[in-house]
Amino acid sequence: MIFQIIFILISILLLCIFIAPLFMNICNIGNITGIIISSVFLISSVFYRHIFNFILYLKHSLAGTIIISIISIIIAAMILFVIFLSIGMAKAYQNPPENPCTVVVLGCSVKGTRPSVMLRRRLEVTAKYLNENPDVFCIVSGGQGNGEDISEAEAMQIWLVENGIQKERILMEDKSTNTKENLKFSKDILKKNGLPLNITIITDGFHQYRAYLIAKEYGLNSWSVSGTTRKILIPTYWVREWLGLAEQILL
Repeated sequence: MIFQIIFILISILLLCIFIAPLFMNICNIGNITGIIISSVFLISSVFYRHIFNFILYLKHSLAGTIIISIISIIIAAMILFVIFLSIGMAKAYQNPPENPCTVVVLGCSVKGTRPSVMLRRRLEVTAKYLNENPDVFCIVSGGQGNGEDISEAEAMQIWLVENGIQKERILMEDKSTNTKENLKFSKDILKKNGLPLNITIITDGFHQYRAYLIAKEYGLNSWSVSGTTRKILIPTYWVREWLGLAEQILL
């Protein structure tokens, strides 16, 4: 009974964590998946005896045993896979280069002409890195999305210039619509300007591992410096990255 109450409380906590971003107008595959998983966990915790008895009933037949075995294997494989992904994501969270190299800032949503909170936090880290390394160039990467008055790259350039970074150090990539294009088009800019294919990717920590894999795919040597993500949002975006990485690795 005590364990059942503990599992129910954990399920409710997880459900609240994944629902919370909805009140910030954030709804994506990450918190939707989290809500579904948390709900299943909660229902299983409440009705575990009925579920356990049903499993025992299924085991009385060969077909039932096979079904249970297949489901168990799939669940175990999924758990191991997300653990593997999470280890990679944790390792890539912060991995600054020993020798400073060109910064590539990955875009994020823009509110009209101004960076969103998430993008601004990436830019704050970018400005700090560029001030510490005055000889390093910066590529701001991101096209113009729905509801954005200017491209993400232009919004980033304006913010960086307003915060003391010389415009001459900022190269704009304003055509990309996703992470693959961010890095593919940024590579073209590196080559066009005669810069080495060594980059420091600045994005949120949860996104660094996927960015690293994509950069590697395009022949870029990459390191990572991460912006600060609001803690309440990390689970939602972490789960979203599991799905993005699964697509990246398996397809």
